[in-house]
Amino acid sequence: MPNKLKILNDPIYGFIQIPNSLIFDIIEHPYFQRLRRITQMGFSNLVYPGANHTRFHHAIGCMHLMQKAIRVLRFKQVKISKEEENALCIAILLHDIGHGAFSHALEHSIVSGISHEEISLKFMKKLNKEFAGELSLAIEIFEGKNTRKFLCQLISSQLDIDRLDYLKRDSFYTGVTEGNISSDRLIAMMDVKDDELVIEQKGIYSVEKFLIARRLMYWQVYLHKTGLVAENILVNVLKRAKELAENGDTLHASSSLHYFLYNQISKENFTNETLNMFSKLDDYDVLSAIKEWVNHEDKILSLLSKMIVDRKLLRIEIRQEIFKETYIKKKKDKVIKKLNITEEEANYFVFHQEISNQAYNLKSPIYILSKKGKLKDIAKASDQLNLQALTIPVVKHFICYPK
Repeated sequence: MPNKLKILNDPIYGFIQIPNSLIFDIIEHPYFQRLRRITQMGFSNLVYPGANHTRFHHAIGCMHLMQKAIRVLRFKQVKISKEEENALCIAILLHDIGHGAFSHALEHSIVSGISHEEISLKFMKKLNKEFAGELSLAIEIFEGKNTRKFLCQLISSQLDIDRLDYLKRDSFYTGVTEGNISSDRLIAMMDVKDDELVIEQKGIYSVEKFLIARRLMYWQVYLHKTGLVAENILVNVLKRAKELAENGDTLHASSSLHYFLYNQISKENFTNETLNMFSKLDDYDVLSAIKEWVNHEDKILSLLSKMIVDRKLLRIEIRQEIFKETYIKKKKDKVIKKLNITEEEANYFVFHQEISNQAYNLKSPIYILSKKGKLKDIAKASDQLNLQALTIPVVKHFICYPK
């Protein structure tokens, strides 16, 4: 029998132990190994060259933090059975398994109307059949259907294990120190009261730092203007490729990417075959195709692909106010004239959107547990006035156009 109790060396947490043979077998599964070939931060490495870490890194880190959280809660007399422990570790390990190549870009271009969470669930159900029902409890917790609310909150809430890992990990790999949170301290302060995941009062400042770090990371990293441009160009590359495929044009692509370009995939027809093809699709397929498309006879596909390959991106303007239609038309007219293309085709090069971020949502509050055993929303418990401001969504508008 092979040794399945392996140890992995993580640059952030050090040694991470795989707790049992079931989790080892899930990690070894091709569905999970695909995450090695999907970057955690898409095109953020065009801004922060070190941001090349993968969804595989993140998932393993989440499992490690979940093990820590379970130990802390058990120490505080919270009853968590062996089955629940296993289910929590599996649910957090697989929470991102449905992410497509370059994460969110695929959701808006070649697969429509189905989110990565729904695809994650399809993968988990498929794995559950392969592992003779051993993932049933993990799926129940992942879907938020378990009667013990705090178990679901560890997987998905405003202070879940997913956020505790990705903020720290993304901060580490980008070198953006503002996002460096103390996940150890936050986990050490966790407790459960009235079936609610809470933070002890002495952890209040760690929560404040976590919320502020999250806000800074969004504006400085996740919604960085260069990253926004690159991701939107990628979406447009895939949209154009799909449009050409529908018109019968020949496109060089791997078999898995070819399947999604030449078939209309939506929530309704996402079959087992589709899931199988999706499990073979990763960043490598998309990048190698884009490199080929640089030389495609279609001017639009070729220009957009070249922008990504050579990192010669569109210009971007970001402001608080909505851009006037006259301003957008002026930019479009210039592109139509310069490239000799139609108004519809100009939309690939001139586009505008809004972006928003709400660092703290009052609808699913983070509760602080006072020394008297009372629960209070962090926004009210804190003496930091900034936290009230963090509850207001910040909306900005941007426009992209050729330089």
